[in-house]
Amino acid sequence: MPLTNRALNRATLARQLLLERGRLSVPDAVRRVVALQAQEPASPYVALWNRVEGFDPAALDLAFEARDVVKGTTVRITLHVVHADDHAAFHEAMQPTLRASRLNDGRFRVAGVTIADVDALVAEVLAQTATPRSNADMDAWFDGRLGVLERPGVWWAMRTYAPVVHAPTGGPWSFGQRPMYIAAPDQSRAGDPEHALRHLVRRYLEGFGPASVVDIAKFAMVQRHRVRAALEALGDAVIRVDGPGREPLCDVPGGLLPAEDVPAPPRLLGMWEETLLAYADRSRMVPEAYRKVVTRVNGDVLPTLLVDGYVAGVWRPIEGGIEATAFHPLDEDTWAGLDAEARSLRAFLADREPLVYRRYGRWWSKLPEGTVRTLGG
Repeated sequence: MPLTNRALNRATLARQLLLERGRLSVPDAVRRVVALQAQEPASPYVALWNRVEGFDPAALDLAFEARDVVKGTTVRITLHVVHADDHAAFHEAMQPTLRASRLNDGRFRVAGVTIADVDALVAEVLAQTATPRSNADMDAWFDGRLGVLERPGVWWAMRTYAPVVHAPTGGPWSFGQRPMYIAAPDQSRAGDPEHALRHLVRRYLEGFGPASVVDIAKFAMVQRHRVRAALEALGDAVIRVDGPGREPLCDVPGGLLPAEDVPAPPRLLGMWEETLLAYADRSRMVPEAYRKVVTRVNGDVLPTLLVDGYVAGVWRPIEGGIEATAFHPLDEDTWAGLDAEARSLRAFLADREPLVYRRYGRWWSKLPEGTVRTLGG
C-alpha cells in the first residue's frame, strides 16, 4: 500500500525524536537527527530541548568545545550543526554548490583575483585558522597577502567553501552574532564530491526519509541529477517505496515507519526548525494555508506550535510567559499540553535568554487572526 501524507509525517517525527524525547547523549542525538539548522544561535539548543529527555544545554556547550559536533556552512548553503563524523563528507558533497554560490558571484569577482589564485591559498588559510579568527582578522590577513582588495571579496567566498567551521565564542548559546572561524577538525577529503554525496543522501534518508529525489535535492540544494546518480550508486543501501498517489520515494532499509495513527505530542519548535525545511513538499509538516505565514518573505522561519504533528500556529516569549497564536481552533486538552511544554521551555530559557528570538518580533504585527493565549505563566 502507498504511504499516506500522515504516515510520512509520523516517519519524520519518529526519526527526528519528536514523537518521544530520546534518552541519549548530545552527540548521539545530533547524529540521529542528521543536521540542525543553526542560522540563529539558540535554535540548535531549542531543537535538542524538543528531542532529548532532560536536555542540559551545558552538554551542547561541551560538545561544541570538544568538537564532537560542529557548526558550519553545509547543506542549503546555510549554517548547520552536524556530528563531527559527518562534517567532512557533508562539506565535500556540497563543494560544487558552495563554490558556485560564491565564486560565480559579483561580490567575489569584484576583488579582481582568479579562482586559481584563491584556491592556492587554502593551505595557508587552514594554517592561519589553526586558532580562532574573526572576519576582521581574516580580511586583514588577506590584505597583507594579496594587497587591499575590494570587499567583500576573497574571505567572504572562502569562509563558505573552505574546510573551516565556527569556533565557540561564549554567550548564552556558545555562538554570538559575530562569528569566529577555525579549521574543521577533520580535514580528510577524498577529492570526490559525488562519493561524498552518497554519504549525505544516505544520512538524509536515515533522518528524514522516506523522501523523493526532489526532497533530497531541496534539502541539500544540489542538482537532481547528482541525487539520482548517488541513489543509483548506493544500490541495495536504498529501497524504493510508494508515497501519496504512488509517488516514487526512497528510504533506507529498516527506517522507522510508525503507524499513521500513533499520537503525536505537542511541541514548541524553534526558529528555522529543520523538519520544516527538509522537504520540497512541506505539507508533510506545514499545512499549505500556513506555509507563507510561518516562512516570511525574507526567509525567516518563525517558531511554531506543532499539534498532532503539524504546524498549527506560532509562539514567542513575552514577559510572564509564552505567547501562543493558534491559526485554527484547538481543544482544551491540546492547550493544556502546549501549556506544559511552555512551562518547560520557560524553565529551559530562564538561565540563558528568556526572551529568545525577540529581535524577530516585527513579524507578529503581520500575522493572520488567530486564538492568542499566554502559556506557561
